[in-house]
Amino acid sequence: MAASLDVEDFSTVTDSATLKLEETEEQDDDSDDKGCVDDLCERKLRDTPEDIKLEAIVNTLAFHPNRDILATGDIDGDIYVYSYSCTEGETKELWSSGHHLKSCREVAFSHDGQKLFSVSKDKSVHLMDVEEGKLVTRITKAHSMPINALLLVDENVLATGDDGGTLKVWDMRKGTAFMELKHHEDYISGIAIDQAKKTLLTTSGDGMMGVFNIKRRRFDLMSEFQSGDLTSVAIMKRGRKVVCGSSEGTIYIFNWNGFGATSDRFAVKAESVDCVVPITDSILCAASMDGVIRAINLQPNRVLGCIGQHVGEPIEQIARSRDSHFLASCAHDQLIKFWDISSLSQMTVSDYRKRKKKDGQLKSLGKKAFGGGDDFFSGLVEETKEKEEEEEEKEGDGKSESDSDSD
Repeated sequence: MAASLDVEDFSTVTDSATLKLEETEEQDDDSDDKGCVDDLCERKLRDTPEDIKLEAIVNTLAFHPNRDILATGDIDGDIYVYSYSCTEGETKELWSSGHHLKSCREVAFSHDGQKLFSVSKDKSVHLMDVEEGKLVTRITKAHSMPINALLLVDENVLATGDDGGTLKVWDMRKGTAFMELKHHEDYISGIAIDQAKKTLLTTSGDGMMGVFNIKRRRFDLMSEFQSGDLTSVAIMKRGRKVVCGSSEGTIYIFNWNGFGATSDRFAVKAESVDCVVPITDSILCAASMDGVIRAINLQPNRVLGCIGQHVGEPIEQIARSRDSHFLASCAHDQLIKFWDISSLSQMTVSDYRKRKKKDGQLKSLGKKAFGGGDDFFSGLVEETKEKEEEEEEKEGDGKSESDSDSD
């Protein structure tokens, strides 16, 4: 009987120890989970993704149409694809490719995001699988001259322009060009197409804009000569206006179906307007050799302010994310930078022109923008002066509104 009691007591003690051990393990698990949560909380959430540093100058970049992915091409011919995030430490390289023998000049995703097209100084066109990073199609001698411009018309049709001024339009299912025309005397810098996929526009270093009908596979006309190289082209105002950047720092505006001569021009206080990207129907971002990215409104023509800058470094290209929340830029400092442009869609511009500022500094339109790009503190100075001017101009604004009301 006594021996039986000893066994039961031992069993009770063992069960109690087991329960305590399980409770301790659960507490440890809870503390581990809490630690993981704390680690996540400690990761800083940024307004924009972190800068990406590369080993060579980046010529081109493009955002994925459906996912938080960015593709880039550099002067060594390498292509890098990144996933980007506003969580610190989460922006990572997915894959890279070194199939181009010379500088990669343009990259573009297909509309479904499954393919990545690229063109190069080595005169080739490449088509890669985005998921695996594998080369699917290579057209080795696509042009007789280095290729400089690329536009994806649809899933199977691609337009390319080279340094000699030749435009080609490709059927990528066959890997052959069904249209080849040379009407420019210098490099083709940019290509755009209307929503109907009928009229294709090109800009060139010869200072003219070319108009082509790809439905009928013919050349239509060339615009009048403009001073300096035409560096970029975009269609805005619901297809009613065509905007061209230039090496002289002037934006040239054409009416749709009035391609022969400009309807307006707008001199921007910049060394050049090398790349233009529409953000809304009336607002575009323009990148320049002076390293500054400006937000510009069309009609009324206004420089709204500075989006960001690569201080003292010429900017090669800018691109807008699929949700218009970020603008990415690449420059000679071998950096890819991200800028918050979400506020631009809410901006409205009045015909009333405010008095110009004496210091000539650009208004800072973001936390990372330094105003004119030269002075780190110019954005802070700008905010103070803006408040002072608003107070001074309250009476003037009131008079303007009352006058317009009486009319």
